[in-house]
Amino acid sequence: MTTRPAEDYRVDQGSRAFRGLYARNARAVISRGLLATRSSNWLIMVSGFFEPVLYLVSMGVGLGALVGAVVGPGGEEISYAAYIAPALLAVSAMNGAVYDSTWNVFFKMNFAKLYQGMLSTSLGPLDVAIGETFLALLRGALYATGFTAVMGLMGLITTPWALLMVPAAVLIAFGFASFGMGITSFLKTFQQMEWINFVMLPMFLFSATFYPLSVYPQPIQWFIQALPLWHGVELLRQLSVGIFSPATLIHVSYFLVLIAFGMLLTTLRLRKLFLR
Repeated sequence: MTTRPAEDYRVDQGSRAFRGLYARNARAVISRGLLATRSSNWLIMVSGFFEPVLYLVSMGVGLGALVGAVVGPGGEEISYAAYIAPALLAVSAMNGAVYDSTWNVFFKMNFAKLYQGMLSTSLGPLDVAIGETFLALLRGALYATGFTAVMGLMGLITTPWALLMVPAAVLIAFGFASFGMGITSFLKTFQQMEWINFVMLPMFLFSATFYPLSVYPQPIQWFIQALPLWHGVELLRQLSVGIFSPATLIHVSYFLVLIAFGMLLTTLRLRKLFLR
């Protein structure tokens, strides 16, 4: 009679633990979400695209006529509309991702009890996290593509490098979506969910969206530079004019770390809540 080494048992236990977290079937979560969107949520999904477009028209064209040219990322003067358009693209990607990864997740988790049903099947928490994040990411990608098309129609795209704003906006959406779902898992009431809007509105207004960071006192600048939207705004502004620097890599790395942390947080929270 032969015995298996202790290392083999540890490998088997680790494999079983991983299979409990991930069944490699996130597509089932994605398919269900797409069907639900097509049948009931498509109008809400489309309406979220217009808010940043209206800001671009009113602020970029209306206020831009009064402001005139401003200094862009490369030190060259650009129109005010071209200055705020990449920032509003980052906001558009954020809005699409955050809506799907917070309010939709909140309803599914606390009222529809959807995740309890999913995790009672062979699906694991990582399948759910990947599926829901992908749906939020898809929404952010659609918003980013549509907004970039609007920028093109308004003559605000002046370099081929600006096309990189679409995948960069998807990266931004990924960061917000992965983290948003994990945060939502801690919230239990509609009053608590209002804190999401309370955080997003100041971040939208003060992340150098409409004016440069230099207008703030130094301590406030440090705080703003820690916000994810500021990194998204700066990344897209650089891409919009084809300017690359070491800061570009810092902005991308910020979101890669945010994605990794967000996916880990979401997976652990789903496992704790529904696989006791």
